[in-house]
Amino acid sequence: MRAMKSLIGDAVLAVLITLIGIVGTLGADHWTATAHRPIDGVGLVLVAATGLVLVLRRRQPVVTLLVAAALTSTYLLLGFTYGPILLALMIAVYTLARHRPPATSVPTAFAALVLLLVHIFTSATAVPGLLGVIPGSAWVVVPFAMGSVVRLQREAASRARAEVLRQRVDDERLRIAQEVHDVVGHGLAAIKMQADVALHVLPKKPEQAEVALEAISRTSSDALEELRATLALVRRTASQGPTPGLARLDDLRKRMSEAGVQVQLVTNGRPRELPAAVDLTGYRILQESLTNVLRHSGDKRAEATIDYATDALVITVTNPLTGSPGDSGGLGIPGMRRRVASLGGEFTAGPTGDGRFEVQARLPIEGHP
Repeated sequence: MRAMKSLIGDAVLAVLITLIGIVGTLGADHWTATAHRPIDGVGLVLVAATGLVLVLRRRQPVVTLLVAAALTSTYLLLGFTYGPILLALMIAVYTLARHRPPATSVPTAFAALVLLLVHIFTSATAVPGLLGVIPGSAWVVVPFAMGSVVRLQREAASRARAEVLRQRVDDERLRIAQEVHDVVGHGLAAIKMQADVALHVLPKKPEQAEVALEAISRTSSDALEELRATLALVRRTASQGPTPGLARLDDLRKRMSEAGVQVQLVTNGRPRELPAAVDLTGYRILQESLTNVLRHSGDKRAEATIDYATDALVITVTNPLTGSPGDSGGLGIPGMRRRVASLGGEFTAGPTGDGRFEVQARLPIEGHP
């Protein structure tokens, strides 16, 4: 379809340039005072042919220019006056420079220039020598320069679009990796802790091992459910499970409790519906922070505070600093920082002065869908 539109556009342009060429040549022949061969049928045929060949200008720019240059050179060698035939030649030169790389366009344009300048050294009416070459060359050099500039600008714009697309793909890959890390990492950490408990109590208290195994089953089911929902979102299909959000904090706290982490949850302000991006990010901050407590803290206790401010959601998670601070160079804290930064929020994570480790995220509510 696009090729057909281009061909139709070129055909219309070719007919228009041909009409302009014929009418303009008749006028130039009548009003030009310098000695020249009067225009006749041969001259008009050359003018018309030069204009009509432009119908192939984008499909075959090299052939179009060489044919237009040969016809124009013949026209001038026969002694006809300068006229609109040169307009068709300039369009052919411009098209070549616009649509072909220098490796092809430069030698073709040079050949066209040589053909065009032949009449200067053979015609008695042309300005001889360098005085004729300089203005004669402008008919090729100027449109070639214009076409080259447009081509370079288009190529630069294309590279910029490709770079933007590549950056978007990289960002999407990073987002997916972070989502999968948060879902799978949280689930596996809880499962590992519960499995360790089951192995420890199995010889002496098998009934407690059964409780731990049931918790492993529930945790793995929840993790699979979240993973399916995440992958469904990536595929842009309907989610197969509830979207993670602050409404599921009770489930999160229950899973952490079964894994051995006691979570004290405090809510300040009136809970309300949040933008989807803020709701999901808030949940992931809490999930990853508590998972880090499970993995790294020797004291399996944590306090989570959710503040519903007027213009922001503030989440704070603290725990006794009895293990390695943070997540040992993993994706956890850097991932949380990237999530918060993508929403224009503020994020801090580190030890406090009273022997605790604190993660705090401030997520602006306005401006998010």
